[in-house]
Amino acid sequence: MRLLLLIPLPLLLSHAQPPPRLLEWERGIALEAPDQPGMTMYLWFYEWNMFEAMAPGQHTHGTFRMERSFDPAGRSAVLRSSALELKAVAAPGGAALTLRVRNLTPYPWPPIAGIIPCWSPGRVEGTDPSRPVPKNRAMADSERKRTYFLSAAGLTALSNREIHFHRALRPLVEGASQRGRFVFSEKWPTSAVDAVAGLLLRESEPGGWVTGVAWQDYLSVQGHNPWSCMHVAVRVGPLEPGQSKVIRGRLYLFRGDRNDGLRRFRRDLGGRP
Repeated sequence: MRLLLLIPLPLLLSHAQPPPRLLEWERGIALEAPDQPGMTMYLWFYEWNMFEAMAPGQHTHGTFRMERSFDPAGRSAVLRSSALELKAVAAPGGAALTLRVRNLTPYPWPPIAGIIPCWSPGRVEGTDPSRPVPKNRAMADSERKRTYFLSAAGLTALSNREIHFHRALRPLVEGASQRGRFVFSEKWPTSAVDAVAGLLLRESEPGGWVTGVAWQDYLSVQGHNPWSCMHVAVRVGPLEPGQSKVIRGRLYLFRGDRNDGLRRFRRDLGGRP
């Protein structure tokens, strides 16, 4: 008796696509679809610190100034500083990420410490991010209404700039607030709807492509800032001084839709709520 393995057609098609290429850009890594001119996404690594990670304070600036090494064929990239090392390897439909974080501060980081990379279609390189000129028309501002996070109800539209915290970490997050407010609440109000996975997905308009960013361990998801960005905060705490930890992640860019992206996430990072 022969058993037939049924694989969804979109996944078969995405595996048939050549892997995207990893390219250097001014703030980190670009991921370029090889068979679709202009279909490029940008990883700003990294933009923000949260809850004492890297520096004292609830919300402090990160830095993209790191040593860089890129394979000329576009198959791999490494960004490195004394505290961080990000390795990216091109894979069908995106790139696999491995982040090693070391606590070089003299104090322990709390369980809700996080850093925030920015995943976006970018702007004209080297310009003010408030300028309304998309680098990549295929995933630009018009696609904001097609951005999704994973809540207890399933894939849910990311409809505004609210921050959706990790459901299991919400009590610790609330404990760090001042009557429900944080220093970042003016720009990122806290949503009542929690995230159940470190995943953001965006479909192109009128469809046909999906992009996304995912991390195995996360603090929150948020987006829709001036660069049409998607923020999944990587949870780097708890971490004692001198200790390090490794977190896996994923970038996505392939022909498909948000449901294909969710299936890939669950396969790649075991991401079931």
